Amino acid sequence: MTLLTTLFPLICYFAYNIFIPQVEKLRPSLSSIMNLQRRRWVANAARRESPFDAILSGNIMQSVSFLASTAVLMVLAVFAVFGQIPALMESLSSLSLDARYSVTEVQLHLVVMLTMFVLAFFAFTLSLRQFNHFCIMLGTLDPSVPASEEELDAITEMNILGARNFNSGIRAYYFSVSTVAWFVSEWATIVACLLTILVLAQREFLSSAHRTAASAAIVAARRQKDAKP
Repeated sequence: MTLLTTLFPLICYFAYNIFIPQVEKLRPSLSSIMNLQRRRWVANAARRESPFDAILSGNIMQSVSFLASTAVLMVLAVFAVFGQIPALMESLSSLSLDARYSVTEVQLHLVVMLTMFVLAFFAFTLSLRQFNHFCIMLGTLDPSVPASEEELDAITEMNILGARNFNSGIRAYYFSVSTVAWFVSEWATIVACLLTILVLAQREFLSSAHRTAASAAIVAARRQKDAKP
């Protein structure tokens, strides 16, 4: 049971990333709706000569870079805890509600926490690299020459890849919070993970942001349809 609850946040993280794309085939998520807006962004950027799109891309990359740096700090913090195991065990003796963990169990759980933050770091750095590629591809567009649909689709797909890995890093942060509950109770970890899944699913499929983005996409589609001769 202790081993299962230790690994449970990691299992939930991978399961969520696997099953959500399947759910999106039945109901569009907020991320999939925003992908349509990314396509509109690229199409409009192909006709602009101002530095507006470079500013937008820079702001996105700055946010991703900040979270990647934070993940590094969290990795270093977990490593520092490994050197304070005796003090940690003493604190847990008064904090734990239903179990007395051994040193090995605590070390294993710290490894799981470390894994979560390492996964977040790799996701954010990959996202940063892909957004960098997106900026380069966006910069190659010549406003005086109409871009082909295939070229716009390729640039949009690079932006989508960056956003997908950014979301993966954010989810790793969310589930890493569930690992903290393990120090209080094994069952608290399971409850925290399930609540995390519900919160993420609600924000992706049932939130006000989802409804607003969907409405904007519908309005944009109608405008584009009316603009056609």
